[in-house]
Amino acid sequence: MGGVPQTSLTSPLVGREDELARLTGVLERARAGEARAVLVAGDAGVGKTRTLDEVAARAAAAGTTVLTGHCVDLGDVGLPYLPFTEILGALAADERFAAVLAAHPVADRLLGGGPEDGGTADRSRLRLFEGVAALLTDLTDVAPLLLVLEDLHWADQSSRDLLRFLLSRGVLQRPAGGAPGHRLAVLASYRADDLHRRHPLRPLLAELVRLPSVERLELRPLPDDDVARLVRALRDRPLPDTTVHRIVERAEGNAFYAEELVAATDTSAGGVPSGLADVLLIRFEQLSETAQQVLRTAAVAGRRVGHELLRDAVGLPEEELESALRESVERQLLVSGEGDTYSFRHALAREAVYADLLPGERARLHGGFARLLAGPDRRSDSAAERAHHYRESHDLPEALAASLEAADHAQRVGAPAEELRHVEAALDLWSAVDPAARPAGPDAVTLTLRASAAAAHAGEVHRAVSLTRSALAGLGQDADLELAARVRYTLAGNLLSVDNQSAAYAHSSEALGLIPAEPPSATWLWAAATHVMAARQVGENGTALHVARRALEVAEELDITDARADLLISLTSLEGGNRSTPQGRERLLEARELARRAGNAPVELRALFNLAIGGFESGDLEECLTRASEGLDRARRSGLLSSPYPREMRYLRLLVQYTLGHWDECVRGTEEHSGTLPAWGGHTLGPGLYVALARGDAGAADRARGLLKGPFDWMARLVGGIVLTDDAALRGDAADAVRSMRSTVEALSDDAGTPPLATVRLAALALSAVADTVVELRRTGDEAGVARWSETAAELVAQARSSAGYGEDGTPQGPEGQAWLARAEAEWIRTTGPEPDPASWERTVAAFAFGDTYERARCRLRLAEALLAAGRREEAATEAEAARREADRLGATVLRERLDDLTRRGRLTDAAPAGGPGAAALTARERDVLRLLARGHSNRRIGEELFISAKTASVHVSNILGKLHAAGRTEAVAIAYRQGLIVPEPASSD
Repeated sequence: MGGVPQTSLTSPLVGREDELARLTGVLERARAGEARAVLVAGDAGVGKTRTLDEVAARAAAAGTTVLTGHCVDLGDVGLPYLPFTEILGALAADERFAAVLAAHPVADRLLGGGPEDGGTADRSRLRLFEGVAALLTDLTDVAPLLLVLEDLHWADQSSRDLLRFLLSRGVLQRPAGGAPGHRLAVLASYRADDLHRRHPLRPLLAELVRLPSVERLELRPLPDDDVARLVRALRDRPLPDTTVHRIVERAEGNAFYAEELVAATDTSAGGVPSGLADVLLIRFEQLSETAQQVLRTAAVAGRRVGHELLRDAVGLPEEELESALRESVERQLLVSGEGDTYSFRHALAREAVYADLLPGERARLHGGFARLLAGPDRRSDSAAERAHHYRESHDLPEALAASLEAADHAQRVGAPAEELRHVEAALDLWSAVDPAARPAGPDAVTLTLRASAAAAHAGEVHRAVSLTRSALAGLGQDADLELAARVRYTLAGNLLSVDNQSAAYAHSSEALGLIPAEPPSATWLWAAATHVMAARQVGENGTALHVARRALEVAEELDITDARADLLISLTSLEGGNRSTPQGRERLLEARELARRAGNAPVELRALFNLAIGGFESGDLEECLTRASEGLDRARRSGLLSSPYPREMRYLRLLVQYTLGHWDECVRGTEEHSGTLPAWGGHTLGPGLYVALARGDAGAADRARGLLKGPFDWMARLVGGIVLTDDAALRGDAADAVRSMRSTVEALSDDAGTPPLATVRLAALALSAVADTVVELRRTGDEAGVARWSETAAELVAQARSSAGYGEDGTPQGPEGQAWLARAEAEWIRTTGPEPDPASWERTVAAFAFGDTYERARCRLRLAEALLAAGRREEAATEAEAARREADRLGATVLRERLDDLTRRGRLTDAAPAGGPGAAALTARERDVLRLLARGHSNRRIGEELFISAKTASVHVSNILGKLHAAGRTEAVAIAYRQGLIVPEPASSD
């Protein structure tokens, strides 16, 4: 039997939820008496059998009898009715159906044990078909029946005819007179990629899908995310992300291919696993020799090849070539595309054919393609193809030249990732090519510098650092000083991108020291501009200011406009009038215009980023959105979307959407970025994680912990710390909240020990949990615990005050920082005494009015609590209602649950009367007191829970005892349980 081995039920089934729901719906209708059939189509290995196995398992669990028949590839001599005889054989072994089988002689006939009927062959076949239909319908009277027919593309003619009869005239027909139909479902699968134009199953399928009770379901290739889930589920130990990505890329949505590639990860051989290659080559080997020759040549060309290029490479007359191509297309190995091109139906099929070539044959064909592409009409965008073919044909000098040409083309069209790939390919070839045969111009160090720049533009900042370090190592003792300086200041700039400020400062200092300031030069100027940024990052503001002013004079003297723009950006925060002020924005706009005129996109993006972040820091969120969008548009046009500043602006845009309460838009943006751009940890996931936590996503904290793994990433560490600190506070775990806050601040503090600006936010979140703990300890009379946690609260509020008072340039932080400070102060006041302080929370609510809708709603909850404790019930109800509306709009389920709890405990709305015969005797407040009595609370604790005095709670308890005729609190609770006034609460899972 040929073809793809079937997947066992032990393999995980992923990504087929919609298909399973549809097939399960068919089964449910069939069990209700509406017979249905589904034709399940899909390429080999896409998961048809695994899906049908899952459906069959569900059907069997629901009490349906499942019968499966397989069609087998036996060439031109198929066994008649093979799948149906397999089904009847299974029935004969099931005692439940013995009586039905005995009543239908057709079973013996199909199984080869009964006599032939008399009459003509046609009449005999008709009796056979009618007998099978009657047998199946009688079986459905015993139990619901699911008939599974697999691999119809291999079905013999007799089986196809019987299936036609059963579905068009037999088992799917409703009985006359409105009687219930047959409890039968038929699921039949076939390989879509096996159905060439003259395949005998084609006309039958076209006929069957027109029947009202027959539908077609196509299993398409799995999306990449689902293939990645499958790949990870197949291994007990985690596979590296790069391996998973490569398998997903090669499998192209085919589950079987993915499984085979995973199984081959432990082997040293590359290419296509041998078992999979054998499967893929089966259809290839059924072609004529000419068609095989064409496919071998096409495989060398790549996944796709133009008709003219293939014709010239294969060297066949046009008619023979067209005949071979038609054969390959009909066998579904090739598919025709736009622009007179052909491509392999699946990349792995092309790999298998390519791997089957002999080494000499492969090199010869590659050489032929290289020469054709290098002809007089060659295009610049074919350089990458030429480089590949020259390399595989072992013509290394031509491969080197073509790789550099391909890199130049990628740079011109704004494709830094491709430029990096081609420059690295040239570097691999460099030492293997005789110096006399190398292209004139670059050397290995210069090429490595170029590769590092491309890596930085492509967002691969750690790769950029590695490449620049390699360039530094490649400098000889007699290296040109200007080149040595360029290497060092480039390395410094890359190190700043990965937050290694001290090393960046060291290398920028070396670069500046290698080049004399006089006479002025462009190299010294750019070294100085980089040194200014590095000095500022390590707190050497005096040095940064001095060098920046001198360098600005040099930039004006030499008329180097983009360097002037870069220095103006740095001076914005060094000379006062920072980026959040009108004066700072004016200077940044000037820098942006200078960079635009010079055509220096990276410097222009730096200016736009600072304009955007300045808008955020000043509380002008709309300005931030506008500038971030401008920056992303500029990055898109210049091919720099993956570089560091666009990464920051993309995060800023998501953060503003989160802050303004556009949460659905924020989540969509997060999902889009995570699927189409490099995984930038916190930059990509951050705001979406904030939303997930607020909406009660149980996995948000785990995903935040995942950000802390791997190489240090500043933004990932910040986002992870914020989420984990807030999560601990929401869980009421003060120790965990403080621990997370402190570890995050420590990790993000710079080399001089300066904490990050977000310290004020982290401190406020941790203080929330500490204040809750202090309030609870005060209720229970644990004065030692109160003292201990109050000391922690004092440390946290001191950190918040210090952070909010020292912003980016030493001046106090803007509206966001001040709002978080107000919250920290209000939380701290909760720890200092038992009396509520609504005024502190009123100030906090007002502070967050700059635009942070969620935090403002959370502070309204605190304000409502304080107002209620102060006896200002109507104001408390107003604040709670405002917070509830915002929580509902955002889908902030955690906040909504806390508001509901406050509303119930504080009786801010009328509650529905409790059930039970004694319910009417108790007031709503008494029922609340009774519920807390059942928990064993004292009068004081009841009062604190319900925002009433202990004396008032005592009065309510006395009233309850009298109304229930109880001698004491315990008896009152027992009576309440018996009368249904209260119900036992679920036991804690702790």
